Amino acid sequence: MIEALQRRLTERHEQSRYRRRRVLETAQGPRVIVDGREFLLFCSNDYLGLANHPQLVAAMQHAAQTYGVGGGASHLVCGHSALHHRLEERLAEVTGRDRALLFSTGYMANLGTVTALLGKGDHILEDRLNHASLLDAGILSGAKFQRFHHNDLDDLERRLKKLPATGQRLLVVDAVFSMDGDIAPLPQLAALAKKYDAYLMADDAHGFGVLGRAGAGCCELFGLDQDQLPVLMGTLGKGIGSFGAFIAGSELLIESLIQFARPYIYTTAMPPAVAAASLASLDLLSSESWRREHLTALISRFKDGAAKLALPLMASNTAIQPLLVGDEALAMTISADLEAEGVLVSAIRPPTVAVGQSRLRITITAGHSAADVDVLLAALHKVLPPALRVTAQLP
Repeated sequence: MIEALQRRLTERHEQSRYRRRRVLETAQGPRVIVDGREFLLFCSNDYLGLANHPQLVAAMQHAAQTYGVGGGASHLVCGHSALHHRLEERLAEVTGRDRALLFSTGYMANLGTVTALLGKGDHILEDRLNHASLLDAGILSGAKFQRFHHNDLDDLERRLKKLPATGQRLLVVDAVFSMDGDIAPLPQLAALAKKYDAYLMADDAHGFGVLGRAGAGCCELFGLDQDQLPVLMGTLGKGIGSFGAFIAGSELLIESLIQFARPYIYTTAMPPAVAAASLASLDLLSSESWRREHLTALISRFKDGAAKLALPLMASNTAIQPLLVGDEALAMTISADLEAEGVLVSAIRPPTVAVGQSRLRITITAGHSAADVDVLLAALHKVLPPALRVTAQLP
């Protein structure tokens, strides 16, 4: 066993795929101290810059004084606090669903939901670029599992047509794809789901709080109601700046998950104080709507500047702005060169992305300023090899 583990680690090193943890010594923000050095941070998912907001901090502190620190037990034993209940009610209201159900992480929400809804004899179809949690859930469900080409409606329909008449059908996609930053064509997917008697599930981890006029995410962006998008997953640790995740949907769906979603049933509830911070953040979605407007302006500024510099950006209009490099070692080198310039951007390599698709996953937040974006562009212009320059935006 020891020799096998060492061999696998050595292979990771040789492939430029070895992952290392960094030690963050400050709160999340546009400028952080990591491993003793100050950096301008462009790889956080704190899209609205709320993770260190004074109102979230105060709400969490106050709730900790009242409810303590630990959740104590699972929701079904004695861990479901009044704050958890209020947060679920508020999430249902924000997303326009009957009910919502809290999970400790997005991974658990996806795993619990898919495995509760499907089993042997059923069918699940997923986008090839779905998050690992959705892919794992599909495999573990025991259902017949297929992956269709990314955002390819024709390929999906061909597969739907060939499904046997027996068994349940679940169509699962990321709403915003975490590594590419593009958005799933949810209205068309909803139409296909209806046409072929399938249930549609969307993972809105990178859209909730950010997309839509009021920040309700993909369902608001596309105007999809509960019938069109029956299973909506969102996370609270990205745009909301807190921690945890939820599933929103019908009364029937939520009651079914309470009874059959094993990761929900057998996991200690999140600390109530965390739920209080999330509630405070949801209040800010409306009172500080300028954050989404500012973020949109910064994204446009970055994309315009990148086009002028012929940077190889992938096609994305969200806060996730991937810069395609291709080679693993080169991606690591560019990331290190940016670090030397005081800018922190992570290199994403296989197996997170396909071989030959290594990239810098640049994320912009509402905490950044226009000057910060200009610093990033200048650093990229300085360190990017000429061979990677393009004459036009990648398709």
